[in-house]
Amino acid sequence: MKIHIEVDCTPEEARRFFGLPDVAPMQDVIMKDLQKRLAEAIAAADTGKLLEQWMPLGLKGIEQWQSFWTQLAASAAGGGKAGGGGAQEGGAGRGGRKGGEKRGD
Repeated sequence: MKIHIEVDCTPEEARRFFGLPDVAPMQDVIMKDLQKRLAEAIAAADTGKLLEQWMPLGLKGIEQWQSFWTQLAASAAGGGKAGGGGAQEGGAGRGGRKGGEKRGD
């Protein structure tokens, strides 16, 4: 046996029937505040400052970025050492000790 019940009501009527609060006034206040803040942020936006934040070093930063990629491509193409400065042979890296040497404190 199947029973079908169809209720024809508006969302507002359903909210009241189930005892849910009406949040429309609160949403209106919040939306007005958000619109005000967004308008203030757009009005205060300075494109020069935005560019400085996005590219702090300007052209020098772009040149450094290009140099980095050029060096990376050259080291990949040459198959040689990239960067150097790794650990020395024998297990003693920068300031390290060989084997089981203990610190004499």
